[in-house]
Amino acid sequence: MSIVLVGGHERMQDEYKSIADKHGHRIKVFTQMPARFNKIIGAPDAIILLTSTVSHKMVLTAVKEAKRKRIHVVRCHTSSGSSLEETLKQLEVEVC
Repeated sequence: MSIVLVGGHERMQDEYKSIADKHGHRIKVFTQMPARFNKIIGAPDAIILLTSTVSHKMVLTAVKEAKRKRIHVVRCHTSSGSSLEETLKQLEVEVC
């Protein structure tokens, strides 16, 4: 499954990627909003929002694109590795 992770800590990007690899998912991590963010998101199977460490503008852009492209959105309120693992498990049940 391809996933876009929005938010989180910059120093944990490698950990987020290794957790996703462990579960067999491809992941793009955006901790800060790049230019043309709505174009870079692409068409993943799901978007995970780490709401405690993300700007409102990034959330609004990601949710708008998700609605437009009918992408499943999951909100996670903390940005730890263990909460990402739990969110991935929850996502696997909901989507698959």
